[in-house]
Amino acid sequence: MKLFFYTVLIFCLCDTARAQFSATAANNPLITYHGRTLVKKSAEVELISSASYAEFEFEGDSCIVALTNTATPGDYNYAAIELDNEYKGRIRVANNYPTNFTIVATKKIKWHLLRIYKATEALTGLIGVRYIKAFQVRSSPKLYKKKIEFIGNSITSGFGDDDKEIPCGNGSKWYDQHNAYWSYAARVARSLDANFMLSTISGTGIYRNWNSDGPTVPQQYESAYLRIDSAERWNFRTFIPDVVVIALGTNDLSGGDGKTPRKDFDSTIFVDTYIGFLKTIYAHYPSTQIVLLTSAMLNGYNAKKLLSCLQAIKNSISKHSISPNEIKIFEFRPMNATGCAGHPSLKEHETLASELLPFMRAVLKELH
Repeated sequence: MKLFFYTVLIFCLCDTARAQFSATAANNPLITYHGRTLVKKSAEVELISSASYAEFEFEGDSCIVALTNTATPGDYNYAAIELDNEYKGRIRVANNYPTNFTIVATKKIKWHLLRIYKATEALTGLIGVRYIKAFQVRSSPKLYKKKIEFIGNSITSGFGDDDKEIPCGNGSKWYDQHNAYWSYAARVARSLDANFMLSTISGTGIYRNWNSDGPTVPQQYESAYLRIDSAERWNFRTFIPDVVVIALGTNDLSGGDGKTPRKDFDSTIFVDTYIGFLKTIYAHYPSTQIVLLTSAMLNGYNAKKLLSCLQAIKNSISKHSISPNEIKIFEFRPMNATGCAGHPSLKEHETLASELLPFMRAVLKELH
């Protein structure tokens, strides 16, 4: 797979064919959005969170998608393209003005299903969908059985997993190998035919982060942009999950960056803060089923400590009858991650997904 997506999918169309295309605004109901997304006054729709995506069908052998990048100057984002249920690669979205990307289909069918995923995360900025140009556009007939929200850090987000285009350490940005499309969370959700949302922030934890005391996930979770410096709140009525899966604790228990002073892990603060965070989630989703995950990145004492904390959290929620649904805990097997910066690779995300999938299938079955 080449880095530059146009060598694979994007070709110039003749002026005559383009002239026959009609434009569909990004906020048209024919285009369905998943994950944390917001419609702006300009009619542009922002893809905010990792693996948030636009979904629609187009007629003919190609369509044009206009995307924008909203990020710190010099930064960019990646979009992952899935066409007719096949992954086609990533494109780099770097311009803050609408840039046309032409998607060319190879299958000889009348209508083609296109999904445009945000491969990077909220931390790196936004991808805006401005318009679609095609002969015709229609909504996807895809029906999703359940809704799942995944809350986590860089691991759940898919950071450092995809080095097929740019080897680890060779990119110009720390997120050049980020591909949320292939994260274990997105894989599990797709396998379950579930509508899903990733609320993930790299480097963060429950009460402290990898190399700082904050802002943590609980401090940023209710922000529409998953950022402490954003006053805009997320509208939790737009996506009410049947299950909320939380994978946090790796950064709380980590040794830090070796530079920033760091106290020993405090299990009492961790448990109390985690319980407070769960109360926030229950306030938005009173009937949701919560699943707490251990970390495949931890082993030995730290792995046992995290599991012990999660069990204490589960017992406290049950004791105080905070939710009608008993919290469930899933334990990953420890792994030695070989992706970029010590994160799981594509193959290792596949392993994580294969471990979690049967458990999640059983959880959803109980909800029927």
